[in-house]
Amino acid sequence: MAKNIKEHLEDTFNDLGKDELKSFKNKLCDRKKEQGVRKAKIEKVTDAIDLADLMVNTFTSTGALPVTIEILQVIGCNEQAAELKENTGQCLPVARSHVDVVDSGAGLGLKVEFALSDDWHTQLHVLPCSQEFKNKILRENGQEIYEIKDKSVRKRLALLINNIDFDDKDMTRRGADRDEDNMEWLLKELDYQVVKYKNLSAKDIEEAVKDFAKRQEHAYSDSTFVVIMSHGKRDAILGVRYNPISNPSDTFPIDKVYRCLNTENCPGLRDKPKVILIQACRGGEHGRVWASDGESMAVEGDDFVHKEKDFISLMSCTPDTKSYRHVQNGTFYVQNLVDVLMKHAHEDHIEELFRKVIRRFDRSDLMGRFRQMACKDRASLPKLFYLFPGL
Repeated sequence: MAKNIKEHLEDTFNDLGKDELKSFKNKLCDRKKEQGVRKAKIEKVTDAIDLADLMVNTFTSTGALPVTIEILQVIGCNEQAAELKENTGQCLPVARSHVDVVDSGAGLGLKVEFALSDDWHTQLHVLPCSQEFKNKILRENGQEIYEIKDKSVRKRLALLINNIDFDDKDMTRRGADRDEDNMEWLLKELDYQVVKYKNLSAKDIEEAVKDFAKRQEHAYSDSTFVVIMSHGKRDAILGVRYNPISNPSDTFPIDKVYRCLNTENCPGLRDKPKVILIQACRGGEHGRVWASDGESMAVEGDDFVHKEKDFISLMSCTPDTKSYRHVQNGTFYVQNLVDVLMKHAHEDHIEELFRKVIRRFDRSDLMGRFRQMACKDRASLPKLFYLFPGL
């Protein structure tokens, strides 16, 4: 059942912090345009339900919306205003699944913890793995570990796509440039050559992934990373041309990443770990493909291989939930991902590294009143993937 105006207002007010609600009530009392609200009435408001009741009773269901949006914009809550527009069909909605912005400098009284300082990458490096540790791990469990090619001969590639500036200016992903810098630094520290794109439509994202899958360097690599950062829906990434009314089709299904990089379409990465990192909000073919090592068509020279294998993904949030981004420091997902890999990639395999990232989000003090949970997805690694940084 569709929500009514009052319920939408309750949702919006519940999304505000204590200081934001106080600012909203103060502006409501001071409002000069048309009708204001007596201070005595506002003082009786104790929660989001009371405030929604007051708005509807004072301005009617029709009038409460524009007044609420106006005040939200005045007090700097543009993201909440945009989401309210989208959810109620007011104007052209912002193309975003959820409000995802945190600004601790906007007087919200938030207590958030940042994993990375402003100048961290000018002072630090990914901790290097020792040759002794690598030898020990391979000696004890070598058959269970992906082969890592010698640094002198391998050609590792990573794909990094970051959408910051959208046609709809309200969708600008403030702070996402910091994510790009941090992620590019990390990938280079892990000895990957970074193929980078910015501000792509869905069609351009697909072309970028397809072109990446065709790169000849994969034959000389031992693994790859694909990082895509943008606004998103449950199972898709939004292109920069996206608009829910005029251009709702500018979406790139995340499933296409796996299709482009599977054994059939990217044989250079066959039996090699493929790490997919998606920073965005989150919705049958046979599971095998015929493969041959040579030109012979004789059955005894061929074999069935898995069509999709050796993938692991870490999504920034669970389905249908929010993924938060600080307007100066970038997303909590990228901050914690970089910090964990920087400190622990020398001793842990990728699934343990991802568990440590997820563990960060389990802490109640990480993001103040905000909550987010990163999660692994579509994992098909039959072996352990150690990055062995520095080796």
